Amino acid sequence: MTEVVSAVSSGADRGLDVEAIRREFPALHQEVHPGKPLVYLDSAATALKPQSVIDAVVSVYAQDCANIHRAVHALSQRATARYEAAREKVVRFLGAESREEIVFTSGTTDGLNLVAMAFANPAWDRCLGEGDEVLVTELEHHSDIVPWQLLCARTGATLRVVPITPAGEVRLEDFQAKLNEHTKVVAFAHVSNSLGTVLPVKAMAELAHQVGALVVVDGAQGVVHARVDVQDLGADFYAFSGHKIYGPTGIGALYGKRALLEAMPPWRGGGDMIDRVSFAGSTWNDLPYKFEAGTPNIAGVIGMGAAIDYMEGLGLEAIAAHEARLLAYGTKRFAELDGVRLIGTAEPKAGVLAFVMDGIHPTDAGSFLDADGVAIRTGHHCAQPVMDHYGVTGTARASLGVYNTEADLDALIEGLKKVQSIFG
Repeated sequence: MTEVVSAVSSGADRGLDVEAIRREFPALHQEVHPGKPLVYLDSAATALKPQSVIDAVVSVYAQDCANIHRAVHALSQRATARYEAAREKVVRFLGAESREEIVFTSGTTDGLNLVAMAFANPAWDRCLGEGDEVLVTELEHHSDIVPWQLLCARTGATLRVVPITPAGEVRLEDFQAKLNEHTKVVAFAHVSNSLGTVLPVKAMAELAHQVGALVVVDGAQGVVHARVDVQDLGADFYAFSGHKIYGPTGIGALYGKRALLEAMPPWRGGGDMIDRVSFAGSTWNDLPYKFEAGTPNIAGVIGMGAAIDYMEGLGLEAIAAHEARLLAYGTKRFAELDGVRLIGTAEPKAGVLAFVMDGIHPTDAGSFLDADGVAIRTGHHCAQPVMDHYGVTGTARASLGVYNTEADLDALIEGLKKVQSIFG
């Protein structure tokens, strides 16, 4: 994901009109407390939604409210066409080879669990067993730890962990040292949600493939900060969530190489994922429907497609350059504060400023900032092993989106100075 760094120096930024962008996000135009307009710095948790996405979701229920793939009437045909058009948008967004490689899920967590549970199914020749190993990094979100722990408990495989450096980086030599002939699955984030660290996905995938392991990438924080090409990265699987890319919650997509998805058994059974059902047995539908059991989140898929349209309309390189400038500005402003320490200083890094304050609990800092209208995240960010690494119970985290400005970061810094004055 070198685009995060290079977009600034290469002049890729078209000069986003951020004030015009802000007008497209209704949630920004409110006072969260009397006289306190919203300063939203929690996009890593969930991004706000532009009006075009909201309109797309509303239009499904207002005009095209029907189930897909199952009827000949006009509403169903329109809903189906919009749903499958969104799949084509995801193909383009991820640089996948074909629509058969894109499975709609409820989000990154669902996609990672789908893959993990396939490795526990004896019907797949890649099913894990005793002596096999799954390799993750110390940076991972719980969604990229717990499914693999459950897999190992079911199969007798072993979970191994690559450590991170004090800066929050994964060094390739440490990663390679953990790989061996027993490594069957390697799972890691594209970008850390808790620190913003950008991992060297392509190099890690190449090393993993050398020992025959499959590579599963948590792309929840990756797709929003720069252009992704799953084929170039070498990912065997890549999962992301719609709500991180300015789309609806409860929707996401999983990319998987076609040959792998063809061989994998389905995880869930039900309508639309079958070809033929009898009491003697069932056969499965073609890809990608084999993994899409039941009535899907139709409005969510269409809304996610609208979010992709929105991001691509602005320009992914332009978004990356804008956020890189904000990150550099925010980092510089944090240097002004005594008694405040940034956690995670990796290079490259994207979109996150995590910090701790001397003598002030993150929750207290977040509560006082909220009183001034500044929204940040506090806690362990579903990454408790990262917190353990740094010897803290949690951090305060400001995370950036396309609608943020230097004024937002100024409000954060002034708010933190106020918090420090309150606590003496």
